[in-house]
Amino acid sequence: MAVSAVFASASAVAAEVPRVVTDIAPVHALVARVMEGVGEPEQIVRSGASPHGYALRPSEADALANADAVFWIGPELTPWLERTIETVAPDAEVTALLHAPGSMVMDFREGPRFDHGGEGHDGHSDEAHVAEADDDEHGHGHKEDHGHEHDRDDDHAHDHGAEEASGHGHGHEGHDHSGEDPHAWLDPDNAKAWLRVMAETLGRLDPANAETYAANAEDGRAEIDAMEDEVTATLAPLKGARFVVFHDAYHYFEHHFGLPAAGAIAEGDAADPGPARIEEVRELIRDLNVTCVLSEPAFNPDFVRTVIEGSDARSGVIDPLGGDIEPGPDFYPALMRDVTARLATCAG
Repeated sequence: MAVSAVFASASAVAAEVPRVVTDIAPVHALVARVMEGVGEPEQIVRSGASPHGYALRPSEADALANADAVFWIGPELTPWLERTIETVAPDAEVTALLHAPGSMVMDFREGPRFDHGGEGHDGHSDEAHVAEADDDEHGHGHKEDHGHEHDRDDDHAHDHGAEEASGHGHGHEGHDHSGEDPHAWLDPDNAKAWLRVMAETLGRLDPANAETYAANAEDGRAEIDAMEDEVTATLAPLKGARFVVFHDAYHYFEHHFGLPAAGAIAEGDAADPGPARIEEVRELIRDLNVTCVLSEPAFNPDFVRTVIEGSDARSGVIDPLGGDIEPGPDFYPALMRDVTARLATCAG
């Protein structure tokens, strides 16, 4: 009888662990780090796929429908997912990390050639702002309000009103290339801020494990600090390197580590570039003697071959989502080391 009581008690505790769903692999990894030893989150945008346009599978929609909590970057990265979350997971605690407290948010850059104004790393400081908490103590809640005001010019506003969020992959039609850049996980400071937000959210949903979530988050922050030191040392010899990325997804990484790219083949949502943009990138590579052009596994490598044709630039492959990295609580530092190593190999 006593044994049965023990099993019943253990089952009750296990049943109270929140069912958590995330969008992309880097977010899944951070939640997994916070939940380590307690539970495991589910990821709905499968690794290796572009989040900018994606069709949910039935099992992924079911995971959302059963979620107690959802952590995602926000509609700036996956506009198609917003309506799905509202419809399928109406009772879940939803956190859009791009505007979670402590997030540093940057704007997309315009055009294929990035103008650094001769200021390098610090030249981007006026393009960034830090998200603050809303009226809610934690800056998020069940019903998200994406009508944030961020003290920026109207010309830079990112209008989602015309976007369809049906839950089906829609390519890039109608996507606004201006406004806020959602690739914010590539800034380690954002990752550290999000760990804390995740621990606080899960602690409120699951008070019995709140101390574990908080301790895991702090351990995760320390691991990111150690990774930052390694990355900084690896990138130090690359200062002044001239490289071009496939799409404008690395602004946060470049800004944080002071290593700006010269330009990008595609816009920030990875829509296929037109002939005029391709020619501009070819001219950029010639004008600046660019040594490295980076492709990505999820997109057509022919564009890279075309822009480097006739130049001395090397090509490499880099993946901001870490499609080849084992998912789990150790993923995020591994992703950042992988991005660094691939960039160093190509541009060094």
